[in-house]
Amino acid sequence: MGMKQQFQCFCLLGVVFITFFIICWDVRRYSTFYLQMAPQTDVTHLKMHQEHRRRIIREFCSANSSLNFTEKLITFDQIPNKALDHLIVDDHHGVIYCFVPKVACTNWKRVMIVLSQNLKAPDGAPYLDPLDIPSNVIHNSTLHKTFNKLWRRFGRYSRPLMHHKLKNYTKFLFVRDPFVRLISAFRDKFVKPDEYFYNMYGSTMLQRYANISKPPDSVQEAFAAGNRLSFTHFIKYLLDPQTEKEKPFNEHWQQMYRLCHPCQIEYDFVGKLETLDEDTEHLLKILGLDNYIHFPPGHENRTAVDWERDWFANISVADRRKLYHLYETDFRLFEYDKPETLLHE
Repeated sequence: MGMKQQFQCFCLLGVVFITFFIICWDVRRYSTFYLQMAPQTDVTHLKMHQEHRRRIIREFCSANSSLNFTEKLITFDQIPNKALDHLIVDDHHGVIYCFVPKVACTNWKRVMIVLSQNLKAPDGAPYLDPLDIPSNVIHNSTLHKTFNKLWRRFGRYSRPLMHHKLKNYTKFLFVRDPFVRLISAFRDKFVKPDEYFYNMYGSTMLQRYANISKPPDSVQEAFAAGNRLSFTHFIKYLLDPQTEKEKPFNEHWQQMYRLCHPCQIEYDFVGKLETLDEDTEHLLKILGLDNYIHFPPGHENRTAVDWERDWFANISVADRRKLYHLYETDFRLFEYDKPETLLHE
């Protein structure tokens, strides 16, 4: 090969090498750009979600909105102290969590126990992993500092303290489709044998709505005799005007807005069970705890929205409409679709 040909080959190889380098550099540059932009886009998307959810609540809570309900126009100071029992406070991190039963509250309570360091492990050190906390103590009210406890401790001086915390702490709650939450509550408390719920509610429901004049004394006896509550009995109980005259709804089927007072408390973050993973990840980042806390995984047998048709099959359309009216404020405040197919069949 002559000198000229060698030079031409060398030049050609140089061009190929430079071209290859430029292509690789561009790919790397653009991939870095997109890697940097993707999380930013996700965060912007999540922030917009939050602003939208909070704006909907503000609009419905305004005096001239189309949604009218008794608690809408009261002030925070008019809320009875007992009704503030769902607001769990962590002073170490400046966080207030309003827990709603049947909306991942077990796992969020685990997180709040870890944050507050109120519970010590057998070795004497505070729990650091939410999953290490024994399941039998998670719902123990003595472990959680609530607004109601502030009142019991400080009396009339508690309200200024509450206002201070509400102004300066990060406040959050998680919500869920109201009808699906009812199905979940029924499955958890009445499909499985639960002595407390049978004695407090189940036996009364059997008596009133299943025409069993003398229900068995225990849930085991009732199950053995085939005296099981149906979802229809449960709905009849919720719709009966006599129910709330006797005692308030249990927290597992109490309306979410009545547990958390979103018209009186301007929440910084509104999470949904339907988007639990991304909402939880976003919230932990906002709180600066994403490297400190690992949120426990949810249950695989979670009640699904597409089960509604089966569960409501034996409920009359008239009763379905009454039930929607009973929970309409939750549906609209937290922007859940009106279940039109259930209400117009």
